[in-house]
Amino acid sequence: MLANMTFSPSADYFELFGLPRGFAINQEQLALRFRELQRTAHPDRFANASSQDKRLSVQQAALINEAYQVLRSPLSRGRYLLEQLGASLDDSDTSMDPAFLMEQMELREALAQVADSDDPFASLDTLRQRIEGQERDMVAQLQQIVDESLASCDPQTLQAGVQLLRKMQFMQRLLSEVDSLEDSLVHQG
Repeated sequence: MLANMTFSPSADYFELFGLPRGFAINQEQLALRFRELQRTAHPDRFANASSQDKRLSVQQAALINEAYQVLRSPLSRGRYLLEQLGASLDDSDTSMDPAFLMEQMELREALAQVADSDDPFASLDTLRQRIEGQERDMVAQLQQIVDESLASCDPQTLQAGVQLLRKMQFMQRLLSEVDSLEDSLVHQG
């Protein structure tokens, strides 16, 4: 019977995985707990169960998958924590630091020029390292902001976290474009 391990759709993801609430998490512990929870709630285990238990199993497995995806990604985990702390993550607010936008334009120009360089793979690798370095710095900043927010819930700190999340989304898209260009270069050569 699945009833003894049922989680509410609004369950706290950290509680679900038995992890302390905070930005820094043990990825190995998260993955281990994910496998344990999936094994317990997997719909295949309920093939001969009542239709209610089958449906509940599917719902629980979906919740476990969603929580895992959120917690394993620094960007998603930061967003989740800031939302839980009351930050307003209005996606229609597009205000952005002009210096950051200029840097994004420069990075995109560099990306556009990679294919024409003497060694496109080396140029792309250098660009990727630069972007990943900036992303690592942003993750460290986000951890500090989230930890401060967990301690004090200061509205200014929460807003700084929201702004940083927006920047991280730009970096994620840029890294995705780097991956796409790399695939394109590999298939051309």
